[in-house]
Amino acid sequence: MSKTEVENVKKIEASFLRKHGYFKGWRNGTITWTSGWSGDKSSVGIEVSTLDGENYLRIHYTQTDHFSGDKKDFDYKIPLTTTLCTYGGERYWFICPWYKNGVYCGKRVAKLYKDGDYFACRHCYNLTYESRKLSGVAKSFGRIISIPEVEKAREEVKRMYYRGKPTKKYLRYLKLEEQSEIAFYGMAMHLSGRADRIRNRKSI
Repeated sequence: MSKTEVENVKKIEASFLRKHGYFKGWRNGTITWTSGWSGDKSSVGIEVSTLDGENYLRIHYTQTDHFSGDKKDFDYKIPLTTTLCTYGGERYWFICPWYKNGVYCGKRVAKLYKDGDYFACRHCYNLTYESRKLSGVAKSFGRIISIPEVEKAREEVKRMYYRGKPTKKYLRYLKLEEQSEIAFYGMAMHLSGRADRIRNRKSI
């Protein structure tokens, strides 16, 4: 079976938690995801502790079975560890606590993914990256970026320039828009050329 891409599953990143101040003692909150196509939202509650001897990420949520409609509650902890940074300070990592083929993982990772009931590392779920699955002409054009994805990036731009330079969010929006156009028109031209070759063969 084809591997699932990391771009298509929910994820929790250590960098996101650091950016929002979760690695400063104890803090709880919520992480929400919005589907790029449907606009549907889903969320999990989180609790992070970096107190002495209590380094963990706690995740809790309720999940509804698509077939039976039954609801199931999940509540578990992911251990945290740290490494020293070159220029001072420390960096936090997740320790994947799950098992693959009966073997404990324990990998130190910066991201956790949910391709089943629980959040675990990319290796436990055997996930791949979308770029690795592109082949032939598709690889030269890149992935097709959806219109909702471009629109979402545009909505996140609150300020286009700061001190005469484009902001990061504005640059990200421009890049997504450019990639979307290149991929769309590139594939369209390729398919058009392919259709012409098929018609030419039929006319011979």
